[in-house]
Order: sequence, then structure tokens, then C-alpha cells
Amino acid sequence: MLQAISLSKNYQGNIALDNLNLQVKPGEVFCLLGQNGAGKTTTINLFLGFIAPTSGKVLINNSEVRPGAADTRKYLAYIPEVVMLYGNLSAIDNLDYFSRLAGFIYDKNHLSGFLSQCGLQMDAHQKHLAGFSKGMRQKVGIAIALAKNADVILMDEPTSGLDPKATDEFTELVKKLGSQGKSILMATHDIFNAVNVGTHIGIMRKGQLIHTLNASDINANDLQKLYLQTI
Repeated sequence: MLQAISLSKNYQGNIALDNLNLQVKPGEVFCLLGQNGAGKTTTINLFLGFIAPTSGKVLINNSEVRPGAADTRKYLAYIPEVVMLYGNLSAIDNLDYFSRLAGFIYDKNHLSGFLSQCGLQMDAHQKHLAGFSKGMRQKVGIAIALAKNADVILMDEPTSGLDPKATDEFTELVKKLGSQGKSILMATHDIFNAVNVGTHIGIMRKGQLIHTLNASDINANDLQKLYLQTI
């Protein structure tokens, strides 16, 4: 579903991404590790079509991503570090609003079902998001991805600031999405979570993808050593 081919991005002579090649197939969770400035967020933004590549191609479902184009965006859901939702609306109203924007109309029972699938307690469905924790907001964000029937989910530091319990709940949700055949690309600093949730792990440095690993072939301690050697 997701493919970067010889992908590069320069900003006024500064190289943000340098000849990136990667592929994320249905059912895979690809975790990108790297320091700030390594190129993780630039990669996510290129797949989202927020920016145009300097050279190379970005493909989603074999269609080339172009800034502002809607034909590839229909496949996507995006979960940033801070999920931007309406605090003065309830969880179910936020879900209803964003589902309608994507062209999907559900009754209240279906909307509540999506939220429950994502682990949000029933008594929180009608509460305003202004009082939600980050973990609860992330669950609403994933519910929106489910309601949009998105085949591809892009995540940028989704576990940053989550407590251990919320991180564990989020990890299980991501694994579930992968088992449903979603293609997931996640930029993260969390080495332990990358091993736990990922099927594949990439380590980036200065815009280059230095290592690509099968998560099942490495443990967290060895990944940390490799990461520190790489950066």
C-alpha cells in the first residue's frame, strides 16, 4: 500500500530526506526510529501530500501522491502526536463530524461501536473531549480511522506523553489494526514500543534509512545498541 521510491527532499539546500526507499504492505506495522531531524516527520508529510518531494516518488495503492490531491488521501488516516479534535464536542460528535467529512454517515449505535472497539469506555462517549487525557483522544483518533475505513494509517510519535498503561492499550490497538490488514507507518522515539508493536523497524540518520529490520529478529536491548551506534 505504501511505497517510497528514491525519495528525496531538500529545503533551500538542506537535505531532509536522501534517496529513501521503503515499502509497507497490508498488515505490516513499519516503525521509523531516529533522532529529531532524521527525516521521520518529513517522510510522513510526503505520504500525506503536505509537501512535494524534490525527487523520487511516493505511492499509495500504486497511485502517486501529489500535494493537495484527494485521490490518494481517501485511503489515509493520520494520527499526529497531538490529535486535533474539537474539545467542545463529545467523542461521538467528533467521530460523527469527521466521518461525514470523509463521506461516511453512521447512526449513533455504529459510532458508539467504533469508539468501543478502540477501548473508549461507554460513559465517555457523550463527554466533551476538553476533559479527555491524551490516551483517550488517541482512541478517538483511531475510531475515526476505522470509521473512514482507511487502508493506510500514518502516525507521528503517537505514544509520546502516554503513561505505561495508555501506551500498552495503544499498542494492542495498533496490533489489532495490523491484523485487520491495515498498512501502518509510525514515526517514533520509543524503541521498546517499536519492537513490541512493529513488524518492521527502520533506523534513520540525516535523512537516510540506514537499517531495515524484521522486528521478530531483534529484541529491545539489541535494537537500542544498534540505534545508539547508528545515530
